[in-house]
Amino acid sequence: MSLTLNYGEGAGITSLVVNGQKVVSSAGGIFTSVTVGGITYSSLHLTKKPAFSKIGNVYRLSNISYGDKSLIVKENWIFKIANGAIKWTIERITDKPVIAAGEATPVFNFDSINTWEGAYQGYGGLAWFYLFNEKLCTYGVHTRSSDFWNSKNDNGLNITVDAPGKNVAMKYTRTNDDKLAYTISVSDKELLLKYEAGTNRRRFIRGKTDVWAAFNMRAGLSKQSITFTPFDFSKKYGRGIFKGIDGDKVGAVLNTIARIGVIDSLHFGGNSWHTPYGPICLHEQYIAQLGLGINDPKFLMGDQSSLDYYRDHAVKPDGRVYSRWAYTNEDAGPGQFNSDGFYEAQWGTLMDSNPDFVTNIAELYDLTGDKAWVKTHQLSCEKVLQWILNRDSNNNGLVEMMNDNSSQKKSSDWIDIVWASYENAFVNANLYHALVKWADIERQLNNQSKAKYYADFAEKLKASFNRPTNEGGFWDEEKGCYDYWRDKDGSMHGRNMVTPVNFMAIAYRICDNDTRRKTILDNIEAQMVKENLFFWPLAMSTYAPGEASRQQYPFPAYENGDLFLSWGSVAVKAYAEYDPALALKYVRNVLNQYSKDGLAFQRYGRLKQDGLGDDILSGNSLAIVGLYQAVYGINPLYNRFYLDPHITPELAGTVLTYNFRNEKLTISLDNNSYSVANKIFKVTANKSFGFNASKTELSYFNGKSADVSLRARTVSSLAIDVQNWDTDHMEWRQHVTKPVIYTVCQLEPNATYRLSVNGSKAQDVKSNFKGELIINYTPKSTDETILIIK
Repeated sequence: MSLTLNYGEGAGITSLVVNGQKVVSSAGGIFTSVTVGGITYSSLHLTKKPAFSKIGNVYRLSNISYGDKSLIVKENWIFKIANGAIKWTIERITDKPVIAAGEATPVFNFDSINTWEGAYQGYGGLAWFYLFNEKLCTYGVHTRSSDFWNSKNDNGLNITVDAPGKNVAMKYTRTNDDKLAYTISVSDKELLLKYEAGTNRRRFIRGKTDVWAAFNMRAGLSKQSITFTPFDFSKKYGRGIFKGIDGDKVGAVLNTIARIGVIDSLHFGGNSWHTPYGPICLHEQYIAQLGLGINDPKFLMGDQSSLDYYRDHAVKPDGRVYSRWAYTNEDAGPGQFNSDGFYEAQWGTLMDSNPDFVTNIAELYDLTGDKAWVKTHQLSCEKVLQWILNRDSNNNGLVEMMNDNSSQKKSSDWIDIVWASYENAFVNANLYHALVKWADIERQLNNQSKAKYYADFAEKLKASFNRPTNEGGFWDEEKGCYDYWRDKDGSMHGRNMVTPVNFMAIAYRICDNDTRRKTILDNIEAQMVKENLFFWPLAMSTYAPGEASRQQYPFPAYENGDLFLSWGSVAVKAYAEYDPALALKYVRNVLNQYSKDGLAFQRYGRLKQDGLGDDILSGNSLAIVGLYQAVYGINPLYNRFYLDPHITPELAGTVLTYNFRNEKLTISLDNNSYSVANKIFKVTANKSFGFNASKTELSYFNGKSADVSLRARTVSSLAIDVQNWDTDHMEWRQHVTKPVIYTVCQLEPNATYRLSVNGSKAQDVKSNFKGELIINYTPKSTDETILIIK
């Protein structure tokens, strides 16, 4: 990396070269400025010539002075080169306090809007320049770092701001001459948004650049440092070796579409910051799940902060969770919003926001393993769950909506202009999933009574859900699917194979009847083949008259039959265990669609399968998240990395790299042989297993078990290949050069077992009162087979 500093009548950086590519090459390339009273004062126009000096690897430009009687700005710039990075410290002194309409410390004018494809934010979001589709688009966010990247040439540049005690904001603008202007602003208080009038929440604006409101800039000294660090995009964000599928497209979808629902550092959702009114749907259970596919620790930390913010600002005192947030209040019911921008939708009370709030916390906890964090949400999640559990007035395990019948023309869930009412299978499926997840967390937090309460409610809900419709459940024997809802008068509605309802029933294991599962999935696939649809629609056939808003007819139209990709992960999961080839078929279809249009739409029309809607959804990536979770079987859990693959033969040979708890794992997937490895330890098995490791200890979890099955301590690298693991027969091959202390767990206490190595009897050993077998073993060769039988 190199830069050219120009000084004389002005001061600025006129050239910046990153990894051999010139990304800045103009007289006004990079400079500082302050805007006051409609006038912009900048370092490009100085009142006197500054002084330059160089000592070793430190370059200093002193006495940079600009402004007039309204404001005098003096700056010193210090550049230090170290470890392949350039650190630029800006010392600024202003002579008087002013109300600043804007300030730049500094602004970068990259040569083209196409120099970079995007910029990852310090909280895991993305400024995606593909969406800057006209001049003077501007996007403002609150963050301290930005990773600019271009996948076509693998170039990358990290810019990080260090300003202790200060607030940092950044904005990105497509200029009138099609450059990319990137502005860093540092202030005493967090910068507020200028638009919309009355709400001041809009982060993305068109036709102008003044996204930030004016702020008070105090007189005196301020100091901040900006560090430039080049990187190789493939090395930093690469995902491994893909077989049988286009890995470049997989990475592209997860690097772009999956992130665009992150609007700012405290606002994580599924709708893009590019959307006209900028909504976030808190009634989406898959926001944390997106992090599984994005696989960026910054996204996970950012989502933690976002959920903290939602807990403190979106949960009402009685436990009701506001269903949405937006730039404006235009979508809110009359008076149904708060000053922070959270609101109830005009369409009805979308009750899935309560269970989905809990699900997102539980699933993010699995991804991070941060028990201290999840405990800070224990009381709020209990309150949120209790609010909706209290809606089971008839004590049948199914909670009831705020509306009693479809004739009221109000909605109750994500499908927001279909009049689902009273006992809603969609909301109850979400609730079941949240209860199962949260019951497990209550157990971990040592609240056994709450854990039992939630688990018991979940079982009761499941039993009622699975009953035939004539017995109060949702199973429709005639239609071969779970119906969507029951009005209070007992009439059934949504008998048209509503796919999210049926996919959730299978994926969340509410439906554990193999015959029903086969009926649902086979019938859906038959219709998909008949219509040659590239993705699953929201409903396979039309809603009955009066079940949806009038503009939903004739079928297909919008929520009555169009293709919404946001349900891709539950659909892929539903099919992966049943027929992985079908799951993979639709994953490929989504990747092919991405190559055609970038998936930058709200939905796809049923008739032409064309992209429709300006409300771009990050959920369009969820089939690819499903590929990771259900096909590749990547499931980070709170105490282990759980691998549960359902691959097809053409995927054999896939080798993925995956960030897990601050280290990169290598996941190898072959036919009936799967492995997880870090730099020291490796586990291979022919079925699902869990992996966890420290510097000196490896833990193996057999199958789905949340408890350790085998623990190994050693000071050398160790690879084990599990051949068999059950109660009375444990066998593995080991590759190790130094002594190992094995602890075999979950055995019968005080029982005798026989240990043999390479087929020769070594010794009889006895388990302790905990059911553990401790074996101190010194290898005789690097490769040996250990067998333990009772």
